[in-house]
Amino acid sequence: MNGSKLPARTALNVAALLLLTALTGCGTMDRVRGKDGAKTESEARSVAPEDPLARPIQVGWTSARASHCGFVFNPDQLRSNFMAAEVRAGTTPEQMQKIEHAYDYTRESVLASIKDDLGYCNNERTAAIRRDLNRYLAGDYTPSARMAR
Repeated sequence: MNGSKLPARTALNVAALLLLTALTGCGTMDRVRGKDGAKTESEARSVAPEDPLARPIQVGWTSARASHCGFVFNPDQLRSNFMAAEVRAGTTPEQMQKIEHAYDYTRESVLASIKDDLGYCNNERTAAIRRDLNRYLAGDYTPSARMAR
């Protein structure tokens, strides 16, 4: 009987190792190591919609871009409304901490990365920001933001 447990345990260890290797390749290890959020424009706009942090990353990214480009809205109210929607959706307190961190980290990082770009707010980009911001202000936080369309 003990002889049959050894191959099963070995198979389990191999499966765990393969899973860890797969997670390393797809970027999930950044989440495990504590990097929650997007540091750059490129990261924010290319986050996969199925990523659990896609919504806070993209709403925070749009908030940063809209603030930088002079859109008239209340960034604190947008954040508050977004967080309230996440709570209403049944998000656990542990996940809410990650969502808040991702939102704030992304907003601050993007603001810092675009602050000196005088040509940032071109017509195409402001049109894309306006579309996404209006959606978010209406309560639609579906992750689909893009740099410009």
